[in-house]
Amino acid sequence: MENKIINLDECVINALNLFIADKVPILNLNEFKRPLVVGSGNAAVTGKIIMEDRDAIFADESTFIKKLRSSHDIDGAVLISSSGKKHAPIIARELKRRGIKVVLLTNNKNSSASTFSKKVYLFPKKPEPYTYNTSTYLGMILAKTKEKPYLILDFLNKLDKKIPKNLDKFDSFFIIIPQEFESIREMFMNKFDELFGAKISVRVFTPEQAKHAKTIVQSDKELFVGLGYKNNLFGRERLNLPLPKKAGYAALMAVGYYFIGNIQKQNKPYFKKSIKGYLHEYSKIFGEKTDLIV
Repeated sequence: MENKIINLDECVINALNLFIADKVPILNLNEFKRPLVVGSGNAAVTGKIIMEDRDAIFADESTFIKKLRSSHDIDGAVLISSSGKKHAPIIARELKRRGIKVVLLTNNKNSSASTFSKKVYLFPKKPEPYTYNTSTYLGMILAKTKEKPYLILDFLNKLDKKIPKNLDKFDSFFIIIPQEFESIREMFMNKFDELFGAKISVRVFTPEQAKHAKTIVQSDKELFVGLGYKNNLFGRERLNLPLPKKAGYAALMAVGYYFIGNIQKQNKPYFKKSIKGYLHEYSKIFGEKTDLIV
């Protein structure tokens, strides 16, 4: 079972090779003046990234009803779901019932949420271990930023030499990202939750956020990592990793996930040993089954 599961860094390489070969759809989300942008987990983060320059209202599966009740000028919805299953059809059905047009961004041509959607953008994806969602959301972000995947891949090949081989000596990480990429913070935190649970922890901040009492209590086993930010201020143990020139969210996501994948392969296979049991619980939680590789 464990042998079937690749680490996250390899998944990033596979995703970039996919987008070098296959183009992503051209997004046109301008038909709505004030859309509701909704998704679960990192789909919600992807929505924030794609629509951060718009007058939009952001929600997830727990808050979208509240947003609909409190905002009376919503004129459409952008729903993001790689699978188009789980909460997505429930959300899409409710939006359609209220007369709100839904544009769906998904990687599943058989998505049940598409039944309730006015328009569907279908993105290519690479088969990946469940929860990784690397090619899925990276493709959507590339459609927004229009970054060149081959340049990101070339950069990662050079960056590999700068990543330490002793990351397993740390049990916590403090990641600092440039101010302009604040929207991606939650994506990195979600990925640590999925891969490491309580075994390895992470905190992610911009430099300005980090200044506000985030480093009062420190640990000798915490590594402070600047991603595209040269950290000369925070932490005892420091590592600074650059980003490509003119990097956008796609490059930062790729570099961040690639680094997290190196943490994964230098530690015990927590995710690989636990995912089979989780998938059994998943079928109880959502009332549906999913494969290990999706």
